[in-house]
Parts: sequence; C-alpha cells; structure tokens
Amino acid sequence: MASSKEYLDFILEQLSLLDGVSYRAMMGEYIIYYHGKVIGGIYDDRFLVKPTGSALAMMPDADRELPYEGAKEMLLVDNVDDREFLKELLTEIDRELPPPKRKK
Repeated sequence: MASSKEYLDFILEQLSLLDGVSYRAMMGEYIIYYHGKVIGGIYDDRFLVKPTGSALAMMPDADRELPYEGAKEMLLVDNVDDREFLKELLTEIDRELPPPKRKK
C-alpha cells in the first residue's frame, strides 16, 4: 500500500516548526530529509525514523517496524500530534547523523 499525499501533507505541517525539512517521493512512499540528511520517511501512512540513540532515548517503547521488505528496522513515531516533540526529535536525530555526502 502506498502512502497518501494527505498524510504527507499532515506530517509536513506537523514539522513546520523546523526549517530545512524536505521530502522526495520514491516508489509510492516519501523519504523525509532534515538539513539534507535522511531522517526517516512515510511508509504505508506511518511516520518512521532512523533508530538513533537519541530517538531510542526519546521513544523507548516505540514499535520497531520495517518500512518495506528487506529494509532495516525503523522506529514508529506515534506521537505525531505533538509538534514540539517532533521538533526536538528531529533536532536530536540531526545532531547524531553525519553530514550529507556531497554529490560529484
């Protein structure tokens, strides 16, 4: 099942406290970027993020889910209604991830 544009728009609105959020459509799903870094995505109308140390600390009971068959597990963000929580979550994940690779 592909993700809906309406769910993408909802998540982007929830992330509107942050500057630097972007997305890319890919095979019916959406990859979410923050400051050019892949932090997660929307898969089957679920907002999933990379399981970084800070994400695990902020969501210790989060379900681990596969975005698609053969992928690495990600964390399900079920607190998508709390904009301040999402701002802090993405900010902390961003601090842990390496800078994006430069395109040649």
